[in-house]
Amino acid sequence: MKHGEQGHAAGGWGSVKEVSNALLHEHVLIEGSKLLLHQNKTDGFACVSCAWAKPANPHPFEFCESGAKATAWEVTSKRCEPDFFARHTVTELLDWSDCALESVGRLTTPLRWDAASDRYLPVDWETAFAEIGRELRAVPAEKRKGVVFYASGRASLETSYMYQLLARMYGNNNLPDSSNMCHESTSVALPKTIGVPIGTVSLDDFEQTDCIFFFGQNVGTNSPRMLHQLQEARRRGVPIITFNPLKEAGLLNFSNPQSPLEMLTPAETTISTQYLQVRAGGDIGALLGLCKALIEADDAAQAAGSARVLDVAFLAEHTAGLEAFVAEVRSTTWQHIVDASGLTQADLVAAAATYAAADKVIGIYGMGLTQHRHGVLNVQMVSNFLLLRGNIGKPGAGICPVRGHSNVQGQRTVGITEKPELAPLEKLKELYHFEPPRDKGLNTVEACEGVLDGSVSAFVGLGGNFLRAIPDTVRMEAAWSRLRLTVQVSTKLNRSHLVHGEVAYILPCLGRIEIDRQASGEQAVAVEDSTGCMHGSKGRAEPAGELLRSEAAIVAGLARATLDANPAVPWQEWVDDYSRVRDAIARTFPDIFHDFNQRMWTPGGFRRPVPAAHRQWKTPNGKANFIVPKTMEADPDQAVPHADVLRLFTVRSDSQFNTTVYNEDDRFRGIKGGRKVLLMNAGDLARLGLAEDQLVQAHAVTSDGVARSVQGLRLVAYDVPAGCVAGYYPECNPLMALSHHALESKVPAAKSIAIRLTPA
Repeated sequence: MKHGEQGHAAGGWGSVKEVSNALLHEHVLIEGSKLLLHQNKTDGFACVSCAWAKPANPHPFEFCESGAKATAWEVTSKRCEPDFFARHTVTELLDWSDCALESVGRLTTPLRWDAASDRYLPVDWETAFAEIGRELRAVPAEKRKGVVFYASGRASLETSYMYQLLARMYGNNNLPDSSNMCHESTSVALPKTIGVPIGTVSLDDFEQTDCIFFFGQNVGTNSPRMLHQLQEARRRGVPIITFNPLKEAGLLNFSNPQSPLEMLTPAETTISTQYLQVRAGGDIGALLGLCKALIEADDAAQAAGSARVLDVAFLAEHTAGLEAFVAEVRSTTWQHIVDASGLTQADLVAAAATYAAADKVIGIYGMGLTQHRHGVLNVQMVSNFLLLRGNIGKPGAGICPVRGHSNVQGQRTVGITEKPELAPLEKLKELYHFEPPRDKGLNTVEACEGVLDGSVSAFVGLGGNFLRAIPDTVRMEAAWSRLRLTVQVSTKLNRSHLVHGEVAYILPCLGRIEIDRQASGEQAVAVEDSTGCMHGSKGRAEPAGELLRSEAAIVAGLARATLDANPAVPWQEWVDDYSRVRDAIARTFPDIFHDFNQRMWTPGGFRRPVPAAHRQWKTPNGKANFIVPKTMEADPDQAVPHADVLRLFTVRSDSQFNTTVYNEDDRFRGIKGGRKVLLMNAGDLARLGLAEDQLVQAHAVTSDGVARSVQGLRLVAYDVPAGCVAGYYPECNPLMALSHHALESKVPAAKSIAIRLTPA
């Protein structure tokens, strides 16, 4: 296949081959295959990659290609032992790629960086805890706001609860997490519109819906198990309308690996019935155009004496702000909408007509909406669109943000948040006899700003690869070495271990798939999926090493070494028996987690209360609120009117989960031999005098005087809207200024970065 040629349906033999290759590459073909039979099953383990919902009646193989790769990556037979670090200095390893670093294998031994040799050397657990505790205790009380406790989204509900308690008992609310980088725009937007910070859709709604709209979410690589729900909907004749700058394989066609017919014949399911390649940053315009078409159709219906298009009974009873919103829509011209969205009026009117013909509509979106300067408004426009026809709070309809990491939503539910008003501080005070801090903590962007200005002195990371995930990579790495302390709780080696503070530790942990043996026996944990359902998860694989400790045990060890003794907090009892942590969670959040231990193995999970799903609006005015868009441009500060300026948006590949890169090819997009590429419109290539396969340097167009660039990018002609260019995350992160983030939520605006290209 030619570079950049789209020739694969999602699923099919291609996925089977990729899964087999992943298991072979990690030397776990037989063991891994057996483990996959337990993935996302009620009595098995929850996938360690995406957070898509787990059905009550799972398929025989309830895993996708991405999830199988994540499992193979975690249970690999490869090991990153102390002798590896004896052979390689940290400085040498800085030249290794992300894929190469993680490919070394599982970390097995606690490690401490040695300045004299520039190597990580083994250290015993108790010494590591004691030294880390001594460093943290040495920070004066008035400077403890400069210690950050980051969580990646991987940790269980039990560990997350313990971690947030550790941070607050230490003295701050500095609990940034991967939500800050992805879906914080959702958590800010939806409480104002419908009164909940999460979506309203469950798996049952997919069985009843008669129309689905997709906005900025690549199901084929980011949540492939959802393709089962989409395929079943298409077989019922449900139209699926997609808005996305790139034509993604998973949103075009799906060949179900679990269907003998589709595996033995050319049969496949067309997923999108209408595909609209919206300009990057043009979603507000597209959604406003849909709303304008609906309002004009409603006007025509009234004039003809026909049935109304808008759900006037719902709007009158349940909503506020409709008049102002409609006035703004009416005053916006179609030409303005076309210019902002990059779509034609006819296409938007056709999509709106499909929507108007449906009774129950689901609106699905991902980071293509949240990671913009006006990411919060993007989300609120989806809510506006659905509210016009009463498509929130009834079966078969609702708003569906698709979360990324496997428990990123759940860790927020149990208190991982920098916002004190969202944490149960009074309940924590009552239960654990301490005074919780009341000041706002640092989110991800603010933590990075603190590293740059020197106000942050220590960083504890519970999973993840923070330095690769954040914007402004070059500036951040240069400042990172000024930190006094860095601690990383990890399963595999990554770049965040190599760019470190003066005192640096790597604490290797068990993975979720591994058997977790504690004093009371084998333990289970719980996670929350994207639809707000809680699931039990029990490891099935033997641990990668005898010295590994669970994340919960590591958090408890850090807490005991750092905090004054508190009889009200039984850290060791919690580690001995995780059911006691769940009892504590239930006491802290009784509305959500009552009878936690009894309900955690419910098939399909037990769902947290979602009042908006029942048309109960927990907003200040008790209504679902329309939000008036004050702009049609999701990224106004990136709308540079120069012909040579392009709008970059970052994407992930089919062989990637967040910052973990399994291999450097992307078969869905026809990219082979490396990820340092830019997908570019052929017309833009010609207009700018550039050629396919040419190597270029990308320069960020910013006004802060900081030079940001990425060198050695290969140009690939691709079907992408004119003026837009796609590049891989995290390779393109150095081009994004830390200040370029969503208003209100501070999510890095990775989907719209102004750049210029020069020949390499």
